Amino acid sequence: MAVVLLVEDDADLRSILLQSLPYFGQFAVVGAADGIAGLEQCLEMHPDCLIIDVKMPGLDGYQLVRALRGDPQTESIPLIILTALAQDQDRFTGLAAGADRFLQKPIKPQELARIVEDVLRIDAIERAQHYAGLAQQEEHGHE
Repeated sequence: MAVVLLVEDDADLRSILLQSLPYFGQFAVVGAADGIAGLEQCLEMHPDCLIIDVKMPGLDGYQLVRALRGDPQTESIPLIILTALAQDQDRFTGLAAGADRFLQKPIKPQELARIVEDVLRIDAIERAQHYAGLAQQEEHGHE
């Protein structure tokens, strides 16, 4: 069974998602309260996927994504950013940092579970195509 690490500083949302996501998906979910704890847990447990908030104390979600993508041990783990940030620039920053998906809160747990299952199927070729598309967007001014 796949293991998903949820890195979310809002204790109430973290609790809700820890309880509901396994009900809707075929995976187990463990939680971390901030980016530093998320990085430590990721390196220790090697989860199959991460769901990461952006605005967190210590290490924000963008920094966490960049750190994970920069480490050969974690560079291929599927990463989902789940945030209240809604601007196009926020989305582009998250995807350019290395997230496979950028999702806005609020989101229904069943929809998030479906997206987790989708990203668990991403392979290296799809991820490379994703980055190539982002590079083209950057060249053309985020069209």
